[in-house]
Amino acid sequence: MRGTTDLFLALLLAAGFVALPVFALLPWLGGFAVASVVSYAADEALHVRSPGFVRRLATLQLDRTLRFAVRTVMLLALAERMDAPDGMLVAALAVFSVHFALVMLYTALHHAVRRRRVLPLVVRNLDMSGLPLPQQPPALLFRRFLRKLLHLDLLAHAGLLVALATGTREWAYAGFALTVGLTALAVLALAAQYLRARHMPAREDVFAEVNRQLAAYGPEVALYFSFAAVSRDFMYQVNMWIETLERLERRPLIILRERASFRHLSRTRLPVLCVPKADDLAELDLSGVRVVLYPGNAGKNVHMLRIAEAKHVFIGHGDSDKLASSNRVSKVYDEIWVAGRAGRDRYRRVRHAISDAAIVEVGRPQLAPIQLHADRLPGPRPVVMYAPTWEGWSDDDCHTSLIPMGTRLIEKLLAEDVRVIYKPHPLTGKRSAEAAAADQAIRDLLHADNERRQAVRTQSDLAAVRPRLTEIRSRLDELAGRHQGDDAQQTREARLPERDDAAEWHTLRAEWHRLFWQAHGTSGHHVILEQLPTLYECFNQADILVSDVSSVVADFVASLKPYVLTNAHDLPDDEFRAAYTTAGGAYLLDRDCTRLPEILGSVRTPANDPMAPYRRTLKEYVLGPDHPTSMERFNAAVNALADKGAAELAEDRGLLERTDLVG
Repeated sequence: MRGTTDLFLALLLAAGFVALPVFALLPWLGGFAVASVVSYAADEALHVRSPGFVRRLATLQLDRTLRFAVRTVMLLALAERMDAPDGMLVAALAVFSVHFALVMLYTALHHAVRRRRVLPLVVRNLDMSGLPLPQQPPALLFRRFLRKLLHLDLLAHAGLLVALATGTREWAYAGFALTVGLTALAVLALAAQYLRARHMPAREDVFAEVNRQLAAYGPEVALYFSFAAVSRDFMYQVNMWIETLERLERRPLIILRERASFRHLSRTRLPVLCVPKADDLAELDLSGVRVVLYPGNAGKNVHMLRIAEAKHVFIGHGDSDKLASSNRVSKVYDEIWVAGRAGRDRYRRVRHAISDAAIVEVGRPQLAPIQLHADRLPGPRPVVMYAPTWEGWSDDDCHTSLIPMGTRLIEKLLAEDVRVIYKPHPLTGKRSAEAAAADQAIRDLLHADNERRQAVRTQSDLAAVRPRLTEIRSRLDELAGRHQGDDAQQTREARLPERDDAAEWHTLRAEWHRLFWQAHGTSGHHVILEQLPTLYECFNQADILVSDVSSVVADFVASLKPYVLTNAHDLPDDEFRAAYTTAGGAYLLDRDCTRLPEILGSVRTPANDPMAPYRRTLKEYVLGPDHPTSMERFNAAVNALADKGAAELAEDRGLLERTDLVG
């Protein structure tokens, strides 16, 4: 439906622009006025509903400024064809020229203000009130400024059209005066903001204040993250570790390298620094940091690895049988922390690369919210969660089942009378058009089945809880510190947390999930594309998981529920289980899904679940023992490595002092 509406709007926009020159040359004032209104309305609607289409227009040199200019030229042509007085035509040409000149001046001022307000780093959860940062310009002047300024020509357009219709020049001149006057006022207002922006603190003053705050806080552990194309799709690699960091005995710090990271960072009371440039990162006083944790392998990691006083640890962002979970690049780190013995064995296969002494088993502290198998009783229609991985960066790393068997699997599941929770990987379809097409086909199948069963709640049922869901999301964003401001504004508003708001955060998220599942009913299928509901909450709703080789499976193992691994290439079972550790407790599903009815029997008849004992054994092998807890093991590993680093540093300093004395 949305795609149809967008296509209709695009056709309206095209029709409006085709009609403008026709009606201008006829000339037909009424037709021109209607075409102009249609083009304005369709243009604005497409900006709101389909910004991607508008961006594609810009790549064809049909950007918004040109579209406004075309309307103006056509209006002047209409006026000339209707024998408008020469004085009014000259005035109109002058007004529209001045208006566009003022828009250009405003744009230059806007860029100048924005450049001056860029800081070398962005800060959260440190008190930066000692830094004299001016307030960001009001949103009215700063956000979507081009749309606002260009639309001021509507006053002149309307005045000229009314003057042509009535023969009364005063309407035209009134519109001209309003367009030029309001645009000039906007330029003067932004010029005042430019004068304020000139008083931004110098780079050295910014780092001096940040380092004073770091010295007062005394960070001992840093989580470091960089990714070339940061978006919310990648920030889960950081967000999954936040609560673990907050529970450490050592004082943690989060260091990000891409500005876009801040928009998708989850709630935390920990200090966070975003430092895009390597030279600026070197200006930070991190002399007290003893352990640096890396959730991902990225080229910019070398900028942090240079700190010789700290110990560097690769912690990853999930435990899986993919190549990324046993990468030879990991040799650059002092230690590699894995969940259980399976991770250690995985690195052992990388011969002559990773020392066994460098591997530390710490468990997966994030898995605490996952409910155990015994805590959920399947309903009359079992809930099957299908969570395929994405197509990977290359075909060599492509483990997704979407392309070879995804739609077939969903068709078979629908024939088995089960409920489906479909949660694709956030990056699905980013590289492969085939994966994107399969993903859309699955969504269409589930939507059609919901409609056939009339399983979706009525709009009134959903509308009843939607305001509360929106309110909760808004508060969660507030708790997460997701400000709309620029670098300087976010740093200006950075404060030390007045209280630990973790309890409110968890209470609100629990309420959001309860309302979400309640509002959407217990009979329909679900397609989960947003950050909420979370992956683990989807686990808790499911009776069985179908997935590919990925960390999702290793996490699901914590529930002890039945799970299925897709064997899209129909390898012999023994060969598949030998290749992938998590297959040890899995049901294996062939490409044609012929085994599916038998597999679903493990849910419908729990006594007929031959893989249950294998899952219990696999859980400890993959995730480590239940006692001591993962959090206790992770915290102990941090303490031990920090103490080791401090001892080595003290020894090195003592050696230097003795060398100086001898010298």
